[in-house]
Amino acid sequence: QVQLVESGGGLVQAGGSLRLSCAASGRTFSRNAMGWFRQAPGKEREFVAAITWPTTWSSGSTSYADSVKGRFTISREVAKNTVYLQMNTLNPEDPAIYYCAASSVLRPVPVRGRDYDSWGQGTQVTVSS
Repeated sequence: QVQLVESGGGLVQAGGSLRLSCAASGRTFSRNAMGWFRQAPGKEREFVAAITWPTTWSSGSTSYADSVKGRFTISREVAKNTVYLQMNTLNPEDPAIYYCAASSVLRPVPVRGRDYDSWGQGTQVTVSS
């Protein structure tokens, strides 16, 4: 399976920014997409963003949850098997454990947790007022 390691979490003041990173290793040939999910205390895990890997017919696509559109940006470095989540204008609704995940689904862009096969351990994001 794919092994995933997240980094970049921490404490930030409301209105500030953080960039999360996720490095993939292992059985990466089966990975067609990578995404970010988050889970806040007392809430269910929710989709944040995803990006697909290039194919012979497509350069890839992205998808975002409505709650983060315009504030968060997902990106990738294919050669490094790494995805990033740039989080801007963080607010008190954003604190959570953020998880990186890898999926074999390519089309459509996977946004369901059950579409993902491998998960990282998560990184904590805390927002202070």
